[in-house]
Amino acid sequence: MFFRDGFFWGMHLIWWAIWFVALGWIFFGRSDWTYPEEEEDDTLATFKIRFAKGEINKQEYEESKSLLKSDK
Repeated sequence: MFFRDGFFWGMHLIWWAIWFVALGWIFFGRSDWTYPEEEEDDTLATFKIRFAKGEINKQEYEESKSLLKSDK
Protein backbone atom coordinates (compact mmCIF):
# COMPACT_ATOMS: atom_id res chain seq x y z
CA MET A 1 0.00 0.00 0.00
CA PHE A 2 2.16 2.88 1.20
CA PHE A 3 5.36 0.90 0.98
CA ARG A 4 5.60 0.99 -2.80
CA ASP A 5 5.17 4.67 -3.55
CA GLY A 6 7.79 5.80 -1.01
CA PHE A 7 5.48 7.96 1.09
CA PHE A 8 5.73 5.73 4.15
CA TRP A 9 9.50 5.37 4.05
CA GLY A 10 9.98 9.08 3.61
CA MET A 11 7.95 9.94 6.68
CA HIS A 12 9.49 7.05 8.57
CA LEU A 13 13.01 8.28 7.86
CA ILE A 14 12.12 11.84 8.88
CA TRP A 15 10.89 10.63 12.29
CA TRP A 16 14.03 8.55 12.78
CA ALA A 17 16.13 11.60 11.93
CA ILE A 18 14.19 13.72 14.45
CA TRP A 19 14.75 11.10 17.17
CA PHE A 20 18.47 10.80 16.39
CA VAL A 21 18.93 14.57 16.51
CA ALA A 22 16.97 14.87 19.75
CA LEU A 23 18.84 12.05 21.46
CA GLY A 24 22.17 13.31 20.18
CA TRP A 25 21.40 16.76 21.53
CA ILE A 26 20.45 15.31 24.93
CA PHE A 27 23.41 12.96 25.33
CA PHE A 28 26.17 14.74 23.43
CA GLY A 29 25.22 18.38 23.87
CA ARG A 30 27.14 20.89 25.94
CA SER A 31 27.25 19.95 29.57
CA ASP A 32 29.51 22.75 30.80
CA TRP A 33 26.81 25.40 31.01
CA THR A 34 27.15 27.50 34.11
CA TYR A 35 24.33 29.10 35.96
CA PRO A 36 24.74 32.41 37.74
CA GLU A 37 25.15 31.90 41.43
CA GLU A 38 24.17 34.34 44.08
CA GLU A 39 27.28 36.04 45.30
CA GLU A 40 27.40 36.25 49.05
CA ASP A 41 28.98 39.36 50.44
CA ASP A 42 32.49 38.06 51.13
CA THR A 43 33.25 40.75 53.68
CA LEU A 44 30.20 39.95 55.76
CA ALA A 45 30.99 36.23 55.52
CA THR A 46 34.50 36.95 56.76
CA PHE A 47 33.12 38.84 59.75
CA LYS A 48 30.74 35.96 60.50
CA ILE A 49 33.64 33.52 60.48
CA ARG A 50 35.80 35.75 62.66
CA PHE A 51 32.91 36.16 65.12
CA ALA A 52 32.36 32.39 65.20
CA LYS A 53 36.05 31.80 65.89
CA GLY A 54 36.01 34.34 68.69
CA GLU A 55 38.48 36.74 67.06
CA ILE A 56 36.03 39.64 67.42
CA ASN A 57 33.34 40.23 70.01
CA LYS A 58 29.62 40.79 69.44
CA GLN A 59 29.88 44.59 69.58
CA GLU A 60 32.61 44.69 66.90
CA TYR A 61 30.61 42.27 64.74
CA GLU A 62 27.41 44.32 65.00
CA GLU A 63 29.29 47.57 64.23
CA SER A 64 30.97 46.06 61.18
CA LYS A 65 27.70 44.54 60.00
CA SER A 66 25.84 47.85 60.29
CA LEU A 67 28.63 49.69 58.44
CA LEU A 68 28.54 47.20 55.60
CA LYS A 69 24.75 47.33 55.29
CA SER A 70 24.74 51.15 55.33
CA ASP A 71 27.12 51.22 52.30
CA LYS A 72 24.64 49.36 50.11
